[in-house]
Amino acid sequence: MNKLIVVSGATKGIGRAVVEEFLKHGFDAAVCARNQADLNSMKEECLKLFPASTVHIFQADMAIKEEVQHFAHFILSLKRSIDVLVNNAGYFVPGEIATEPEGTLESMMDANLYSAYHLTRGLVAAMVQEKTGHIFNVCSIASIKAYSNGGSYAITKFAMLGLSKCLREELKPHGIRVTAVMPGATKTASWDGVDLPEDRFMSVEDVASLIYACHAISPRSVVEEILIRPQLGDI
Repeated sequence: MNKLIVVSGATKGIGRAVVEEFLKHGFDAAVCARNQADLNSMKEECLKLFPASTVHIFQADMAIKEEVQHFAHFILSLKRSIDVLVNNAGYFVPGEIATEPEGTLESMMDANLYSAYHLTRGLVAAMVQEKTGHIFNVCSIASIKAYSNGGSYAITKFAMLGLSKCLREELKPHGIRVTAVMPGATKTASWDGVDLPEDRFMSVEDVASLIYACHAISPRSVVEEILIRPQLGDI
């Protein structure tokens, strides 16, 4: 039986690239996103490219705790070992702490941090029982570098790195690896409308291939943090 990867926010950007990278290496996938049509399209396209794999889809808004929990229950109902979990759901809106709209921090915490917190809590007991698995938390360069116009997004990504560090300490006795992924500017929808050449950004495929490479090393080793930036530096 193929190994299983679980990815939140999987139909676009880094999430989609990660799914395709792992399918290419013989994994099955269980994924979620908010838009059912996007999920259906992704499943159809992936199965054409990787007919030996299975893709399970589930509609969920990961900013809503109950929907995160429903997704976790769906994963557990598959009765499969969870080999890789990628907490990728989230979004970015630029702004400054003093002037961004009221509620910005709360909504970004729900989508960017609490989604990972609740999904991990829903699945980790099963992973501990198997004494194996690898959790990747998609953080950001904003997890370690404050910058103007980062606002609440940077706050949530600093917190995501903290979540990763805590999880690593808790789960290392159980054989579960935890990796924080901190990409710099990557060509995703978050950068739509920005007037910069495409080669100024990293590709989602580069981030995905690095995530797979970090998983593929021996279980006796763990890459604790992936820090990857555009060759010409941060934007």
